[in-house]
Amino acid sequence: MKNILIDKLNRQQAMIGIIGLGYVGLPLMLRFNAAGFRVLGIDIDFAKVEKLNAGESYIEHISPEKIAAACRSGFEATTDFSRAQEADALILCVPTPLTKHREPDISFVIGTMDLLVPHLRQGQVIALESTTYPGTTEEELLPRIEAAGFKVGQDIFLVYSPEREDPGNSNFNTRTIPKVIGGQTTACLQAGIALYTQAIDKVVPVTSTKAAEMCKLLENIHRAVNIGLVNEMKIVCDRMGIDIHEVIRAAATKPFGFVAYYPGPGLGGHCIPIDPFYLTWKAREYGVATRFIELAGEVNTGMPLWVVSKIIDALNDRGRALKGCRILVLGIAYKKNVDDMRESPAVELMEILREKGAEINYSDPHVPVFPKMREHRFELASVALTPESIERYDLILLATDHSAFDYSMLKEHARLIVDTRGVYQEPAGNIIKA
Repeated sequence: MKNILIDKLNRQQAMIGIIGLGYVGLPLMLRFNAAGFRVLGIDIDFAKVEKLNAGESYIEHISPEKIAAACRSGFEATTDFSRAQEADALILCVPTPLTKHREPDISFVIGTMDLLVPHLRQGQVIALESTTYPGTTEEELLPRIEAAGFKVGQDIFLVYSPEREDPGNSNFNTRTIPKVIGGQTTACLQAGIALYTQAIDKVVPVTSTKAAEMCKLLENIHRAVNIGLVNEMKIVCDRMGIDIHEVIRAAATKPFGFVAYYPGPGLGGHCIPIDPFYLTWKAREYGVATRFIELAGEVNTGMPLWVVSKIIDALNDRGRALKGCRILVLGIAYKKNVDDMRESPAVELMEILREKGAEINYSDPHVPVFPKMREHRFELASVALTPESIERYDLILLATDHSAFDYSMLKEHARLIVDTRGVYQEPAGNIIKA
């Protein structure tokens, strides 16, 4: 079985199935399509499937032209999970959020696998890409596959290969970002390597699915901890009257032993605010307290409230109350120059400020209308930035530093700017750094 599968992959005669067509699955689909494979996309969202089959895109940095070209060369999207049996490779790219108690929610992984199991067949390779705790592939996917009568490593080949996407970063793409992969058995690893080497320039094998799962967590915990450190340093510098951004710029001139991380209003995106808690939860099963990671999480999750305290102080100094204040939030995506709203600290800031009685609007060229979200509800559209519109607000909250903003015009016409991103380096009477 393994040799037949690998031969089909090497000859590009295999069909690739991508389950979950979001920020991870859609670029992966395009990459395998560009490499010459037939690709079947499966998603539970009928509206997404309908758009893709019409050659349309719902992700800003993926053009409709690319989707239309993929459709012309054989890509098809469906909500029918029974068609999974047509694919030689099934790659799961589904969400792994946290529960309201900040514990792992792998219900999308389990639910997807349960939908796929009745339609599995011999000779398939199954790859999980969703970020999760070490042991998920072995403890959740493996038993479900073998309960259906398949022997993993002989009939079906199971691997874990964590997604590595950085939307908005033009220096890297799906093809050029090295791909870590771990297999449940040696045969599984060989099948997984054969799959990904067709589309990715460099594949990095590790000894197990657990090692690959831990690799992804380490990457993101590394960032979370260092961002937590610099966020704490920002608070210390603020109390001392020191500009943290000036300090970072100076420290970054050291050619060794220092990597620059930058503070902000909180953590955002689908990985950094979430992944550390996957490990802290799993570590408790082994009697290990991950105090360092949890402390960084506390610092980072506390940043929106710290920014609000800076807003209140800035208004008080000018004889204004937060209640009734008109605030325009600049940038509501989680990072600059993208439309991705997942876990955006700007949205949390909007909710806190609204609860305290402020009148909230936003401006974001990448998010023309506030989207429907599971936990956040605003009936708002992006405000066009003009001298007149800027002057109508009591306070401008710079939450995400998109390149499209005219920062000179903002500085000239805003009554008060609270800058959470260090955009403004020179002191000014109407600018407060937070």
